[in-house]
Amino acid sequence: MNILVLNVGSSSLKWQVIDTDEQCFASNTDRRLARGQVERIGGEAVWSFRAGDGASVKGSAPLRDHRAAVEFLLQWLVAEGGALGSLAEIGAVGHRVVHGGERFVRSVGIDEQVLRGIEETIELAPLHNPANLKGIHAVRAVLGAAVPQVAVFDTAFHHTLPERAFLYAIPYSLYRRHRVRRYGFHGTSHRYVSYRWRQLTGTTREAQRIITLHLGNGCSACAISGGESLDTSMGFTPLEGLVMGTRSGDVDPAVLDYIAQKEGLSLAEVEMLLNKQSGLLGISGLTNDMRELLAEAREHDDRRARLAIEIFCYRARKYIGSYLAAMGGADAVCFAGGIGENAPAVRAMICEGLEFAGIQVDAAANEAHVGREGRISPEGARTEVWVIPTDEELLIARDTFRVVHGIEARY
Repeated sequence: MNILVLNVGSSSLKWQVIDTDEQCFASNTDRRLARGQVERIGGEAVWSFRAGDGASVKGSAPLRDHRAAVEFLLQWLVAEGGALGSLAEIGAVGHRVVHGGERFVRSVGIDEQVLRGIEETIELAPLHNPANLKGIHAVRAVLGAAVPQVAVFDTAFHHTLPERAFLYAIPYSLYRRHRVRRYGFHGTSHRYVSYRWRQLTGTTREAQRIITLHLGNGCSACAISGGESLDTSMGFTPLEGLVMGTRSGDVDPAVLDYIAQKEGLSLAEVEMLLNKQSGLLGISGLTNDMRELLAEAREHDDRRARLAIEIFCYRARKYIGSYLAAMGGADAVCFAGGIGENAPAVRAMICEGLEFAGIQVDAAANEAHVGREGRISPEGARTEVWVIPTDEELLIARDTFRVVHGIEARY
């Protein structure tokens, strides 16, 4: 079945078409027929599309809204791209939806009741869920209500967190009244890496005990035991936890009021500062791009670039330590995401000092695994270290197929 996978932002749209079914699940023979992205929707949008293994084609087009963007990409698919003969070849559409609250604990087919449920979580994800809904409505308007649509939630994988992990030490009534708790994000990525590691090592789900690190512009860690999320670093929002590209990660809550008073900022402005002007960008004063920071530190010995990298790695190392304690050890640490998959120096720095826990990195293997899958720890290491490039789109496509065909997907 050809699945159109959509990841919709406020002014952007990333998409893939993946041919998958149960046989593909078992043999990893899913086919990626086309992919692309559209940015700056609402004006003169820029797009980059690619069919199969062909070269990317780029251009611009006046796309006033998400419906226009969906129409544009579908026209390209059946005409210029040639990946599909007709729109009738699209069997279903899978959507990445950021927040499912406590209601949506697995991927679900989209109907009016589900739409209302996603709308009810908008206050928990005001920057993301409205855009996700726009994508759903755009597909319905263009392809019609007969084409099944499925919502795959970033938060769903973390529904297994125990109360001791998801509750904050604030008045319990705030949880009861307003559902203030840890939700966790990047769940689709952590779930894929968990699944893929089991597949690579032949480990059963019940025996699995690993720590996954999704390190990109957004970063999170996850402790996974028995194939389930036991704890994760992101919290009520994606702001908590690790140092990220522009997000601060963990910070003393009293800092918010202090900064607001000293800088004359509103609470909303302070929150924006912590989300958009902090992290690697805030520390370095240069960029949120780890590649550029590594180059600055290497070529110019820039002190603040080096400091940003050190703080980033130190925070990740602390989370690994805390999750080792939470699970009583781990069989592996797995790196994913743009930084996790492509920055050997960062992986080495994060693992440095964790030898006491059996965590070591083989220098040659580490350097050899840039953007590709494999083990980077020495043979016989007590706790293995892996690089496993994430594939959230593939998991969304597979979940979409499962939901449409009534096949249960174990989380």
